Amino acid sequence: MTPKEYNHCVELYADRVYRFMLKNTREAAEAEDMVQNAFEVLWRNHEKVEVDKARSYLFSVSHHQMIDSLRKNKRMSYTEEFAEGAAGPAAAANSPDLSPTLNNALEQLSEIQRSVVLLRDYEGYSYDEIAQITELTEAQVKVYIFRARKKLQQILVSIDRIV
Repeated sequence: MTPKEYNHCVELYADRVYRFMLKNTREAAEAEDMVQNAFEVLWRNHEKVEVDKARSYLFSVSHHQMIDSLRKNKRMSYTEEFAEGAAGPAAAANSPDLSPTLNNALEQLSEIQRSVVLLRDYEGYSYDEIAQITELTEAQVKVYIFRARKKLQQILVSIDRIV
């Protein structure tokens, strides 16, 4: 990949990778950092990465960074967050593209379920591409997506009954 092709990749994919990371992390600054790190990794490996594989490569790197970050954050103490009250609906309202109700429903999914659903339904990746990005088998991806959609359906139906 040439520097010109790399710059074209930045123009094409930066916003999509950012939206994906923002949906998963729900923190704009963290999402921005992860996107920047993903493009840095792409630049360091630009000679090895083919242009037509750059999008998958970026999402794969971003996904791995997100998983590492989530694992790290699970080990940390969130006493300040509990003292101030969980962000809940307020954090969902800051998400740009999904309604607060759907954001709340997505937050109730596991990390991997949320990732595969967003990659499939929001970003339009094929099952094979999602399997490569998440390092799962295609069958596992299909199962996670099926279960996530069923859970989303249950959550949204229960919310509809309340309203």
